[in-house]
Amino acid sequence: MFVITLRYVAGLDQIDDNLQAHTEWVDGQYDDGVFVASGAMTPREGGVILATGLARAELEARLALDPFRQKGLAEYQIVEFTPRRVAAGLERLQG
Repeated sequence: MFVITLRYVAGLDQIDDNLQAHTEWVDGQYDDGVFVASGAMTPREGGVILATGLARAELEARLALDPFRQKGLAEYQIVEFTPRRVAAGLERLQG
């Protein structure tokens, strides 16, 4: 499993101008079963994504297709970990 943080390196006006394309890309990752949670940071300085079910290299390839990354609007950090315990109903995250 991966925790991805992205930090905006551009102004919110540029982020907002590209938000629809980013959201469509995020939707595709959910459709593929890769993303299990995502959302904006508070305060709005970036976002956080939980991803599972793929190798790091594949995740990095997918992140390279994010319009925010392609346009240099955000920087990404990836933390990989193995969940040892999960709440009831979230057993899928242990795989």
